[in-house]
Amino acid sequence: MEKNQNEALAVKVSTVSILVNLILSLIKLLAGVIGKSGAMISDAVHSASDVFSTFVVIIGVKMAGKQADEEHPYGHERMECAAAMILAMLLAAVGIGIGASGIQKIISGNYDSLTVPKRLTLFAAAISIAVKEWMFWYTKSAAKKINSGALMADAWHHRSDSLSSIGSFLGILCARMGYPVMDPIASAIISLCILKAAYDIFKDGLDKMVDHCCDPVTEQSIWDTALSIEGVEGIDDLKTRLFGDKIYVDLEILVQKDFTLKDAHAIAEQVHDVIERDFPNCKHCMVHVNPF
Repeated sequence: MEKNQNEALAVKVSTVSILVNLILSLIKLLAGVIGKSGAMISDAVHSASDVFSTFVVIIGVKMAGKQADEEHPYGHERMECAAAMILAMLLAAVGIGIGASGIQKIISGNYDSLTVPKRLTLFAAAISIAVKEWMFWYTKSAAKKINSGALMADAWHHRSDSLSSIGSFLGILCARMGYPVMDPIASAIISLCILKAAYDIFKDGLDKMVDHCCDPVTEQSIWDTALSIEGVEGIDDLKTRLFGDKIYVDLEILVQKDFTLKDAHAIAEQVHDVIERDFPNCKHCMVHVNPF
């Protein structure tokens, strides 16, 4: 039931994202063409890429929500990581394209031939900043609620678009003040913001694909929780690994050596149940018992 609710929320947020980005892309593209601003056209392309990336998110979330089967006994959660990494590569491609175009205009040296953007483009940039910043917080809130890496990646995609719109606004403003080269410079700066976001998203997805451990705070909390259970005399080893938006825990606990197998098993089972209860993202906790 929870998986269905999480998937429904992800699809709802993604649908809103697609509609908003389609409208925003059209507004910015028209403003860029009519207002003769390369930075605004680049920004419109960035927003248009969000539409495709959100489809990637929907596909990733739906595949990650599939139940375990014979070929995938551990489930499909890593499909969401794959979606986030594909999204990061698309984002990087957009960033490189925008940056290359801006740098080409800068090094050409033909600044006098550059067209000064019209006032219309400033209004379009301001609207984009406000809308994309709202989309960032809206999507980020949903991503945290369902612990979705792909949805969080999409949220940061919105933030990168917001930053690119700020760059567009400043570049266009400076160009209108008599410095037309600032328009392509803004495009180049926008590309750096996009590439940084792409790197962060890709790294997060990769960590979850290669059994990266949990953060130190989570591991310490799991350690303390296990030690707090009556009968646990100590901990020999603790290993954690990320599996999509879930975690696996392998724990070796110490119990009194003269305990019966039944008593030792009862303590291990209690540790298992408490950790899976107190850490909702824990998909499975394996507890091994050693004599103290």
